[in-house]
Parts: sequence; C-alpha cells; structure tokens
Amino acid sequence: MPVAEESFRLSRIAVPAFGPTVLASLGHGAVLPVLALSARELGASVGVAALTVALLGVGQLAGALPSGSLAARIGERRALMVAAAVEAAAMAGALFAQSVWVLGAAVFAMGLSGALFGLARQAYLTEIVPISMRARALSTLGGVHRIGLFAGPFLGAAVVTWWDIRAAYAVAAVASVCAFLLVLFLPDLTAGHERASAGAPRRSVWSVLLEHRRPLLTLGTGILAIAAARGARASLLPLWAEHIGLSAADTSLVFGISGALDMLLFYPAGAVMDRFGRAWIAVPTVVVLGLGMAALPLTASMASLTAVALVMAFGNGIGSGIVMTLGADAAPADARPQFLGGWRLFADFGLAAGPLLISAITVVAPLAAACLALGGISLAGGGWLARWVPRYDPVTRTAGPR
Repeated sequence: MPVAEESFRLSRIAVPAFGPTVLASLGHGAVLPVLALSARELGASVGVAALTVALLGVGQLAGALPSGSLAARIGERRALMVAAAVEAAAMAGALFAQSVWVLGAAVFAMGLSGALFGLARQAYLTEIVPISMRARALSTLGGVHRIGLFAGPFLGAAVVTWWDIRAAYAVAAVASVCAFLLVLFLPDLTAGHERASAGAPRRSVWSVLLEHRRPLLTLGTGILAIAAARGARASLLPLWAEHIGLSAADTSLVFGISGALDMLLFYPAGAVMDRFGRAWIAVPTVVVLGLGMAALPLTASMASLTAVALVMAFGNGIGSGIVMTLGADAAPADARPQFLGGWRLFADFGLAAGPLLISAITVVAPLAAACLALGGISLAGGGWLARWVPRYDPVTRTAGPR
C-alpha cells in the first residue's frame, strides 16, 4: 500500500525505485549508437541494418500486453528481475553474435525486456507513492532514464575506443546484471500489497482493456499524439540538419546541447503537475513540440536550428513522465499492470507512428511538408488533451469517480 503522505519522502525510495532504471538506461545508451554499425560489420546492407535497429521498437510493441499480464501474475519486483535477466542475456547474445539474424533476435529481445522493465517500474511507483506526489515520482523516473540515455553513449564510446564496438554490449550486460542484483537485494516496498491481493482472481489483459476502453480511447488518443510528436522530433531534427547541409559532428552537437536542457526539467515538471494539474504539462508539451516542428523549415543555419531544437527540448523536457503519470491516473487499482500494458502499447505505437508518417509524407512531398504536417497533428493533439486530461486528473478531476 502507498506510504502515508505525511511520512513519505522520495529520497527514501530513491535507490530501489530509480537505481535499476539508471543502470538499465546507461546500458541502452551505450548500445543504441552502435546497433546499426554492428549490423553493418556483420555484413548487413544499409536497409537491413536499419531494420535491425527497428526490431528494438518492434520488440517493445510486441511485449507491451504480455508484460502487463506477466507483471500481474508474478508481481512488479519479480517482473523487474525477469526483465533484467532477459536483457542481460540479450546483450550477451549481441556481444557474441556471428550473424545479422542472431543480432536481430538479440535486439528484439532487448525490446521485449525493455517493455517489461518499464511497465513494472511504472506499476511499482504508482503503488507505493501517494497520489499527491505521483507526478514528481514518475517525472523523476523519466528524468533518470534520460540521464542514463545521455551518459550511456559517452561510457560506450570510452570502452569502444579501448576495445572494439562489441564492448558496448559488454557494458550493457554488466549494467543489466547489476540492475538484477539491486532489485534482488534491496527491500521490496510492494510486498504488503502483493500479500493482500494474493487471493484475488487474476483478470486477463483483454478483459481489463475492454472494461476500461473509454479512458484508452479518449485519453489514450492524446497519448498517441504526445508519443508521435516525440518520435517525429527524433527523426525530423537530423533529417532537417542534413537538408540544410550540417555535418554529422554539427548535428551531434545540436543534439547534445538540446539533450542537456531536456534532462534538467523533469522535477519542476512533476511539481507543476502535482500542484496545478496534469493539463498544465500535457498540453504545453505537445503544443511546444508541434510549434518547434512547424518552425524547422524556417531554419537555414546551425544557430537557428539549435534555437528550434532547444524549443523542442523544452517541450519534451517538461513532459518528462507525463505519459506514465496519465496512465497511472487512469489505471484501475485492482488491475493496474494489465491496464498499463495496454497503455504502453498506445505510447509505443505512437513513437513508431511519428517516423512512419514522416516517411509516408516525404514520398509525395518535400521534407518541409512533413514538418508542417507533424506540427499540425501535434497542435490538434494539444486540443484533444485539453479536452480529456482534466476528466482523469486526481488534482482537478471533473468527471467524478470512475
């Protein structure tokens, strides 16, 4: 059960709640820059290398609903341990892969484990943190994940320089093992809840999603818009940088500068959500991202692109944890993991949909049209979120009890 509000401190759960996430995201950050290069070293074409990288997202999509079912069956703590063990095995598989197909299977397994790890961590925090501090906890979770992803490539680059490209997978495997041991030896703060619900019948994921289809189809559609905007941002920035003639080094510098701003905003964003309501962050996040994408065609130099990238980093940064927070608010207490599996499916689908929309538009129109179209979709998503977020917001609820 959640700790009483007057006695709860985020610092008390910092290591068990956020430590495994830092370790896992460090490993992912070390590996992400070398996935395509590893495939190329094993003889893959550019297209097959891109497909190998895409299998990470495919694995996340495929693992969303099964993760909800597994976490409901074995509990959040055991689910975290399973995820860390699977990820360690997947990283070891990638380390020793002698063919593109083995590497692809390992990448797909990374996606599956990432889906389970993320869902279990979200359900864990939702259970133990008082509602009045939920957004700050989940924003911090999103923030430490971003910090790990930001620092991981530097750690990976150091070991790759000393050894070779496979060293990045060794770093990630060690990080996953450490995350497993951290979960194993630290106290389980959800043990009381699991004992209390041990005799309750386990509901299927599909029955839970069917019963709670209204929040999924209303609020979940807004989540699709946020996730699509985030996925589109990650694709449009490097594509537009190439379009205006920036080098790879300059593009990386733009990403690094904007990424630093992105990381700094997670706790203030959570505090705003807990104090004033979720809409104060959900709507500006997607609107600012939309305006930034629509402004990309106005940039023609590194300086102007950096300015727009910083605007989008601000929008993305203030939205740290927003998808998890809205999911936690909408999830039924008696079937939280099952519901969150469906919720993560919406979010992961949105992340994949953004780049796919860009690809589809650029087949028939210039890149600038894709920037404007995704910007327009994001602005429309802001209006949709403004309509539906308050109905499920525990701070400013207008729809009454569900």
